[in-house]
Amino acid sequence: MTHSVFTSDLLAGGGRQHRGLWLVLVALALLCLLAALRLRGSLYELGLATAGVTLLSTVALAGLVRMIRARRRTRLLARIAGFLEHDSAASLVVDDIGRVVFLNQAARERFHPHAPVRIGDILQDVFANPGAVVTRLRTRAQENDNASEDIVTRKGHVRLNVHRLAPEGFLWRIEEIGLGPARAHSGSGLPMLTVGRGNTILFMNDAARDFAGTRARTLDSVFPDLPLKNGGFNLAISVEGPRNCLVHEAEHVTGRREVYFLPMTQDQQVVEAGNAAFDALPVAVLRLDRDGTVLRSNRLARALLAIPEGTPVKLPQLVEGLGRPIAGWLAEAAEGRGVKTSEFLRVKQGEAEVFVQISLNRVEEADGYALIAVLHDATEMKNLEAQFVQSQKMQAIGELAGGIAHDFNNLLTAITGYCDLLLLRHDESDSDYADLMQIGQNANRAAALVGQLLAFSRKQTLRPEPIDIRDALADLAHLLNRLVGEKIELVVEHDPGPWSIRVDKRQLEQVLMNLVVNARDAMPAGGEIRIATSNRTLSEPMTCDRVDVPAADYLKLQVSDQGDGIAPEIIGKVFDPFFTTKRAGEGTGLGLSTVYGIVKQSGGFVFANSEVGKGTTFTLLFPVCSPEAADEAAPEPSPPPVLAGDGVVLLVEDEAPVRAFAARALRLRGYTVIEAGSAEEALELLQDPDLVVHLFVTDVIMPGMDGPSWVREALKTRPAVRVVFVSGYAEDALDDDKGAIPGSVYLPKPFSLNQLIETVQQQLH
Repeated sequence: MTHSVFTSDLLAGGGRQHRGLWLVLVALALLCLLAALRLRGSLYELGLATAGVTLLSTVALAGLVRMIRARRRTRLLARIAGFLEHDSAASLVVDDIGRVVFLNQAARERFHPHAPVRIGDILQDVFANPGAVVTRLRTRAQENDNASEDIVTRKGHVRLNVHRLAPEGFLWRIEEIGLGPARAHSGSGLPMLTVGRGNTILFMNDAARDFAGTRARTLDSVFPDLPLKNGGFNLAISVEGPRNCLVHEAEHVTGRREVYFLPMTQDQQVVEAGNAAFDALPVAVLRLDRDGTVLRSNRLARALLAIPEGTPVKLPQLVEGLGRPIAGWLAEAAEGRGVKTSEFLRVKQGEAEVFVQISLNRVEEADGYALIAVLHDATEMKNLEAQFVQSQKMQAIGELAGGIAHDFNNLLTAITGYCDLLLLRHDESDSDYADLMQIGQNANRAAALVGQLLAFSRKQTLRPEPIDIRDALADLAHLLNRLVGEKIELVVEHDPGPWSIRVDKRQLEQVLMNLVVNARDAMPAGGEIRIATSNRTLSEPMTCDRVDVPAADYLKLQVSDQGDGIAPEIIGKVFDPFFTTKRAGEGTGLGLSTVYGIVKQSGGFVFANSEVGKGTTFTLLFPVCSPEAADEAAPEPSPPPVLAGDGVVLLVEDEAPVRAFAARALRLRGYTVIEAGSAEEALELLQDPDLVVHLFVTDVIMPGMDGPSWVREALKTRPAVRVVFVSGYAEDALDDDKGAIPGSVYLPKPFSLNQLIETVQQQLH
């Protein structure tokens, strides 16, 4: 019986199922037409004639459609037959209701069908009760166009592959694999079990059967101590008694798993199944002497540690980073101490940085004990750990810097303020005037350092605005040329049409100055500093220096020098505050940390790339702002002139020196000042209904109730009062409170006398 005859029989059988229906419809049509002839002249003539013609047309159209479908299916089967006829696996084409319409030569020889059959009847000869499997695979193939499943039978593994054929039908491919995935390992003597849910053993290869001496039903009958230690040693029950086995488990999506194990003998600890079995282990393994000499290694271990071929080598020559001598660790393991824990070490060989997790196990030999080392690639985990540690370190330093900056800002506010008060009583001819100016200038320098700390901790107040990088660099070019001196050439290159970015212009200038000064100091003999801008579009996320950069449009700004470069071991520390390679007195170590803080607070990214002897490049990526935002940029309003003031100001500040200075400064300008040392004291004063207050000037962070909280409470009864918030932290310390309080402004510390008066005057007038 050929496949074409068998297919024709099936198609004919499908036609016979509907032949009776077509005959009934034709008969009804003829009856309607005969009735119309008999009732000629009657009202029913037209209706019966129409019904008869309609039925005949329907039958003709259905017949045409069936003929077209039959021809299409015939052509499809012809193409499939030519493609699958000589396939070594049994292949069948099944229609959408499960009838087999084609079998290739392998399927006909395997199943010998003698009449039209269904796929369930075919598979009944392969395994029992195939109905559920057929339904499951057909449903998955309808949803995903293909499906596959491995079935474990008494004869071995059977793999079913189902592919959906358009417009209807399915292609089934039945592969009888025999020993299945273990076939490749059976010849090498590596035992393997297929384990299902509930630790039921579904399959054992020949090596596993020989090891156990029987067909085991459950996993605990082979390995009594469950769960298994994947990648470690487990006690197994063999036909010769208990044996120590190195175990590896491979999980599968179907809920099954394959368990490979390498039995150990009492004499030599590695079964004499040949090097092929040891190399075939799906886990990296080393056999070590007591002093760390590598006696044997499998393929994965050699690739992971980059072990040179044919060269005797010891483990301390391959890895490092234990924090103590590796020989001592190995000696302890050989004595039975420290074998329960694993260690993370860095591989010395190879260009890429690779970390391994090593677990040691002691095995008995005739002349003592040796070691079996099981290795796992831990590079990705160590990278994530390093990224997390760096993030935690930067966050901790940032919190510390922000707290120090807050306290220093309070002190500097008092120093600067009292210096301003003294200068009001002295003119340039006074002998103390120069000393007071020195105090003020040094206070300003200290404020700049504090500002750098706030920049690093990302707690400074930014005034972002859309800017064109060409305009910003043009305004800064004169100052940068003065900074680099005559030996160094400053080159600026722009993209023909650089995108606009939204940043604080003053802070961006600070970033550029710090990078240029750093580049200048790296080239004491002179050279070239290049500043280049370009547009960069990331269509997909990018990972650089363990940082994930989202897909977006960016303006890339690069500052490059031709200096000595930065050594690889310290380039990861260049953004840490107070880290510097300069001599004492030549730098504070805050320049690059300031760059880092400003860029990150602006929503950008900064990376350092360097090659020793060739120079360093700092790359900054700033997210691009929309053209609408760039067009809406408005010039900053000029501050109003300082005039004599009138009005009542409630000043709330927990730092007594700052409160005293601010009160004196306001009273000197004619304002009436009511002082309070806490929020609770301020609310108590406001309980007097006769007390008139026009402005609240309050610190944000105070013991007890904070500034926004008490102001919100006070505004319930005095909604017309305006507010000035002052703080040594950034404006972000207000969170969303400032936006919820109408008529409020923010004045950062340290502030001068004139800055305080200008802010108060602007709020009141």
